[in-house]
Amino acid sequence: MNITKTNIDALNAVVTVEVAKNDYADQVEKVLQNYRKNANIPGFRKGAVPMSLVQKQYGKAVLAEEVNKLIQEALNKFLVEEKLDILGNPLPKFSEELDLNADDFKFEFEIGLAPEFDVKLDGKNDLTYYKIVADDKLLDEQVARIQKQFGKMIAKVEIAEGDDIRGTFVNEEKGINKPAQITLDIFENKAVAKSFIGKKAGDVVAVPTKGLFNDDHKLMDYMGVGHDDVHGLDITVDFTIEEVTTTEPAELNQELFDKLFGAGNVSSVEEVKAKIKEDAEKTFAQQADQKFYNDTTEYLINAHQVELPAEFLKRWIQTVGETPLSAEQAEAEYAKSENGLRYQLIESKIITLNNLQVTFDDLKAYAGDIIRKQMAQFGQLDPSQEDVDNIVSRVMTNQEEVRRLSEQVMSERILNVFKDKLNAATKEVTYDEFIKAMYGEI
Repeated sequence: MNITKTNIDALNAVVTVEVAKNDYADQVEKVLQNYRKNANIPGFRKGAVPMSLVQKQYGKAVLAEEVNKLIQEALNKFLVEEKLDILGNPLPKFSEELDLNADDFKFEFEIGLAPEFDVKLDGKNDLTYYKIVADDKLLDEQVARIQKQFGKMIAKVEIAEGDDIRGTFVNEEKGINKPAQITLDIFENKAVAKSFIGKKAGDVVAVPTKGLFNDDHKLMDYMGVGHDDVHGLDITVDFTIEEVTTTEPAELNQELFDKLFGAGNVSSVEEVKAKIKEDAEKTFAQQADQKFYNDTTEYLINAHQVELPAEFLKRWIQTVGETPLSAEQAEAEYAKSENGLRYQLIESKIITLNNLQVTFDDLKAYAGDIIRKQMAQFGQLDPSQEDVDNIVSRVMTNQEEVRRLSEQVMSERILNVFKDKLNAATKEVTYDEFIKAMYGEI
């Protein structure tokens, strides 16, 4: 057998596999002998079928199958031994119908080669890492929310300022049908807020969306409107009132503090705010990390002009799924995945250059941390190591879960590389300012 590679250009090549009769003949003979032993053909005892008949009936099918196996094994071995970094899978080139009466065969496969490039993480960039602080406004709102959460709910007939209103936003034309729990202070449009006063369960209030909130993005939360539609949306949505309640706020006393944080851990409103600030900023840091990761991904794709064997990949996309795609469908799929593929190549370089690895012990430790946090949410603040280890052992038997954990650990390590090497500017912002930055508004 002879295998050669011919480069078409830097990103495309053709691998030629030449198969001679002595490469496959023994295996074909062995398979046909097994067929002969087990064949049930009328007029012949089992095992006594003439080889010529077996050859005539099964010979070409066996030949095709064995040659195909031989080619695939040889091709895969060649790619590994030659250390060829390919994209997609080899595509067979068919110039004419295979002549199974021949002794020697030649097969050609197109391959798409990964591009050669360098990854640079130093130098000037416009990246910003947002450090989100919990400001006094947020802390006061959280304390008020806690008082309301643990307060006494009282049913009401008519709506007044400060009441809780449960109902549904509806606009059939825009496909809006969103249950919501609201208070009147969410509305920037004070005329809309005033129109609710005195209304009862069963009443319908017409709500104009233009200028309804201080931030149009809130239409996404309260009405389920998509981000592309929220800016300047000018329609009227009906809000059907279903229930009106008010809450008598819980008193900020030691009983409430103990209920929130455990007996004796907090003894003043100032300490409550300090705990809220600590917990909130941990959560905010995760959100800031995710934005920085996303921003860095986009930056790296734009900063590294990674060429791809586009035409090869489009042809490969046509064949890779269960159902073959048309050229137009493959073009659309390629357009959607092109930047993602570029980033995968960049990320792979970063992992190699920084020797990033994830061991089984790393995964166990990471899973243990997640499990402790989850148990804490359900009041198990100090689980035994044995209990945690037992859960970790069960998790690690799930291959899909192990894959997901591996990706999370590697993403954290890549993020740390980004933070360490990209020298991004740090900007301290409130959570409201961060939300605006998420949508490119500051």
